[in-house]
Amino acid sequence: MPKYSMIVEYIGTNYSGSQVQPEAKTIQSELNKALSTLISKYDGSAVEDTNCCDRHCFKTVKTIFSGRTDAGVHSKGQVVHFESDMPIVASRFINSMNGLLPDDISVKSVKQVEDTFHAQLSAKYRVYQYKIVNRQQRSAWDGHSLLIREPLDLERMNKALGYLIGEHDFTSFKSSGTQNPAKYCVVYKAHCTKSKEGDVITFEIAANRFLYNMVRTIVGTLLLIEHKKLEPEFMKYVLDAKDRTKAGATISPDGLTLMEVGYEPYSERS
Repeated sequence: MPKYSMIVEYIGTNYSGSQVQPEAKTIQSELNKALSTLISKYDGSAVEDTNCCDRHCFKTVKTIFSGRTDAGVHSKGQVVHFESDMPIVASRFINSMNGLLPDDISVKSVKQVEDTFHAQLSAKYRVYQYKIVNRQQRSAWDGHSLLIREPLDLERMNKALGYLIGEHDFTSFKSSGTQNPAKYCVVYKAHCTKSKEGDVITFEIAANRFLYNMVRTIVGTLLLIEHKKLEPEFMKYVLDAKDRTKAGATISPDGLTLMEVGYEPYSERS
């Protein structure tokens, strides 16, 4: 059966994360529902059935995500694959899907891929961004970002982030509640930049994988270093400790966005 991949964008505020969960509103459940509706209408598998609660039974289409995002986290580049006999014309498919999906989820692109492609297992790296607004007052135009009123030192923050580059045990930045035993990640980039106006800080991190709550805890540790005026080397101390209690808080998901999933070796762009 032909296999396709999509790039999916979403605002995660109103969802219990990306992954399907019982009796929860998730990105995946909405995507599965829209795909199943569209493909069933195409191939005529929607049939009358008096035993169905909505009087129609649909062919179920299941999606595989490149990775899960937590409740409240957003995406501009989530990659999803699915299989379908429906011949897909990209423009028509995207228009139809976006007509079926809620306003806070959209399909950006779709293409046919090789049978061996797997959205999660084939991925070589992921890129996340976290937005911090650094000024005294919030603005209605700040969007999905974290307001920090205390002045932040970009040079100090980037020095602290430098200690994360490379392959390390990231236990200190991993949620203590997760059952996943994974702890090693390779970080290719961890860097902050400022907007031209100087009041928006964008933290970008690229790695082969991310642990549960890892990015939000790294940002929380950066803010701890700045708040307590600790030396940037404190980040290395936390990393080496392999102890979640040494790191900063797991901060709000609202400023966090999955930007890109890559399927070739990571190469930083200028």
